[in-house]
Amino acid sequence: MSRIGKKPVELPQGVTADIKGQTIEVKGPKGTRAFTATDDVTLKVEDGKVTVTPRGLSKRARQQWGMSRSMVANLVTGVSTGFRRELEIQGVGYRASMQGKDLKLALGYSHDVIFAAPEGVTVNAPKQTEIIVEGIDQQKVGQVAANIREWKKPEPYKGKGIRYKGEQVFRKEGKKK
Repeated sequence: MSRIGKKPVELPQGVTADIKGQTIEVKGPKGTRAFTATDDVTLKVEDGKVTVTPRGLSKRARQQWGMSRSMVANLVTGVSTGFRRELEIQGVGYRASMQGKDLKLALGYSHDVIFAAPEGVTVNAPKQTEIIVEGIDQQKVGQVAANIREWKKPEPYKGKGIRYKGEQVFRKEGKKK
C-alpha cells in the first residue's frame, strides 16, 4: 500500500483540474500544466480533491500509483505558488548581474559567462552574490539551477564557486610544509 499514493491532492482556491482520458490539466494563477498518467492508475477529481488509485496489484501499478500522485501534487504546487531555487556565489571577484533577460556571470574565467534562461523559467540576480531561479515546472527550475551551478562548482579547499543556498561544502585541509 502506497503511503503517498493514498493521500488525495487538495486543490487550493483558484486552481482547477480537468481530466481527459489519462491526461490531467491543472490551471491556476501562475499558468497551466498537464501530466499524462500511465494506464496502470486511475485519476479522479471530486470535491476539490484529486485522487489516484491503482488499477491492479502488480508491482508496476503500485510504483506508478505513488509517482503519479507526486506528479499531480507538483502540478498543483507549480500553478498555485510556483517553485524557487536560490544559489549563492562565493569567491573574490565572482559576481552575477542581469543583462536584459540573460544572466551575466563573472567567475574568474578570461571571459564573462552569459546564461540565457529557457522558456518558462525566470532567472534573477537581486545581489551580486545571489541568483534566484523561479518557475512553475519543478524539473525545469532544478535543471536550470544545476546548469548555472555547473559553471563553477564549489571547490573543497577555499569553498569558492556557486552553491545552493544552505549547501554545506566539505572542506579539505591544505598541504602542510
